[in-house]
Parts: sequence; structure tokens; C-alpha cells
Amino acid sequence: QVQLVESGGGLVQAGGSLKLSCAASGRTFSNYVMGWFRQAGKEREFVAAITRSGGTTTYADSVKGRFTISRDNAKNTVYLQMNSLKPEDTAVYSCAATSYYTSYYPSHYNYWGQGTQVTVSS
Repeated sequence: QVQLVESGGGLVQAGGSLKLSCAASGRTFSNYVMGWFRQAGKEREFVAAITRSGGTTTYADSVKGRFTISRDNAKNTVYLQMNSLKPEDTAVYSCAATSYYTSYYPSHYNYWGQGTQVTVSS
């Protein structure tokens, strides 16, 4: 089992920045590809993912150039730096872990955090 706990959400004005953190415990963190997803309505949307070593990152087109995913395997933590935030970025952001490969699909991820709310005001 892997337990994931997100933090860092909040209310920010459009154009501002937030940095989300996701702390992992349980099994070896570096064994997992990590992803960030967000949900504003019914569907959970892929945001970004990072490989086990951190060498490769993948982003949704909607956040490319504005968001940066990173990880610190020594601290068992994955981060999402969000810059130039827009009102349409408002959502609950969740981190997830998969023992397989980088994927855009939530069903491919084995473990999930509880989520943290990000609200961007216009």
C-alpha cells in the first residue's frame, strides 16, 4: 500500500502561483510513476506525470508551459508548481501513483490521495 497526502492548495488570483506537494508513505516511493490529476466536474482530468527517476515529464496541453511537475525521492514527495494560474484551473487536485507506466488514464493508477482544492479567482 502507498498512502498519499496532498497539501498546498488554496485561493489565488488569476496570474498567481501555487505549489502543491504530495507526500508518500508505505512502499518504496521511487518504484512508482507519479501523476497529478484534477477534477472540476464529473471527469477526472490528467494534468502531469513524472517517471520514477524524474527524468521524463508529461503534461496536458492545457497546462504545458505553466505547470511543472517534479519529485524528490529522498523526501518521498512529488510537487506541482503552478504558475500563471487561470480561473479554469480551479479544481480539486489529486496525486496518484502507478506501478506501471506513465498514463493519461486515472484507471491506470493504483493509489490516490484525498485531493486539495485550488481556486483561482478572476
